[in-house]
Amino acid sequence: METPLIEFRDVTKRFDDKTILDKANLSIYENQITTIIGKSGSGKSVLLKHIIGLLSPDEGTILFRGKSVLQMKKREWEEYRSKISYMFQNNALFDSMSIFDNIALPLRQTTRLKKKEIEQKVMSRLEQMELNDVAHQYPSELSGGMQKRVALARALVTDPAIVLFDEPTTGQDPIRKNIILSMIAHYRKQFGFTAVLISHDIPDVFFISDMILLLWEGKIGFHGTYEELTRMRHPMMDEFLKSIEGLRDELTGLLSKEMFRSRYALSLGGQKADTTITAVLFSVQFDHLAERRWPQAHLEVLKLLGAHVHNYFSPLGGFSARHSRDKILTILPHMSIEEAGQLVHEITQDLQKALPELQSNARNKIGVNECFELSIAAGITGASSSEDIEQIIDKADKNQKIVAVATYKCGKEGASK
Repeated sequence: METPLIEFRDVTKRFDDKTILDKANLSIYENQITTIIGKSGSGKSVLLKHIIGLLSPDEGTILFRGKSVLQMKKREWEEYRSKISYMFQNNALFDSMSIFDNIALPLRQTTRLKKKEIEQKVMSRLEQMELNDVAHQYPSELSGGMQKRVALARALVTDPAIVLFDEPTTGQDPIRKNIILSMIAHYRKQFGFTAVLISHDIPDVFFISDMILLLWEGKIGFHGTYEELTRMRHPMMDEFLKSIEGLRDELTGLLSKEMFRSRYALSLGGQKADTTITAVLFSVQFDHLAERRWPQAHLEVLKLLGAHVHNYFSPLGGFSARHSRDKILTILPHMSIEEAGQLVHEITQDLQKALPELQSNARNKIGVNECFELSIAAGITGASSSEDIEQIIDKADKNQKIVAVATYKCGKEGASK
């Protein structure tokens, strides 16, 4: 069995007479994105501070690669701390320092590298994260999204094994939230670090998470995948969902997966006879390089698609949710495949008319020398109410065809179908 990168065993932490962590047990595995959720004041930040070593447990043990952190010798402890980096909620960039100097700061403060070696590492990170052009600018001269990328570059310049993110998307609009989360997911794959996030941005953060930990009354009440979470039937989960505002996907305005599953069960699960239904799966397809460089274009199209799906299908009894970062599933309980096909045709015609405006906005932000192509696909399938949602998604996915295309070719903009 794989040894966890970080493991808590019966970790307890008290402040005066209040117990924040109460025999908490958790495992965080290497090269994954683990997201910690929980109600406000549940101890999420306290848990994160235990990982980085800013707090020590009153009881219990924290292990790194199977070895107790408390039993480490000074050199081992320093090596452990050097493997952990922290991306602050508000970026914590120094306005009086250039972007280069902000990124170089951890190397200057925590290593004995020579000036030339620091310069090489910083320039390498700047190039990898496409920040070369702003190296000599200052934080105040950059957009909020660029500042986030600089903050992440600084967190990664020491080549950490673990990066901790404390509410990385707080105060951002839905598009910007998803851009930041996409950035974290992309660079995690590129640099191979383990990410641990605290976030209230549900369900958006779930789309990039490998594992989810629900902190509940000082304990880990749930530890598993998003799919497992949506199937969970427990009063604790119901209460948690009622305590947060994210019961809808903020980006698209559609149902969250939890609400979608409940609607599916309530609408169809109580019927005695097996019922035939129609399902439509939409997806936004975007080249990975293009998505990294121009994530806003991808997300704007996804947001537009969500609005169209809701406006067309909801009045007819359909209900929809985003089931992955770029896929939207709609269940149509009272519609034939032929009728659904006609509606999909109408939706895609409207989408094709709306895409040029999005392209024009992208042109202003991207520049005349860049190229990308975005496409929207749709798949329609008949299904039985006895089938689970994953089976329906698989069937619809196999029927998907491109129905709308947005092309921006190096200085020219246009839409085609």
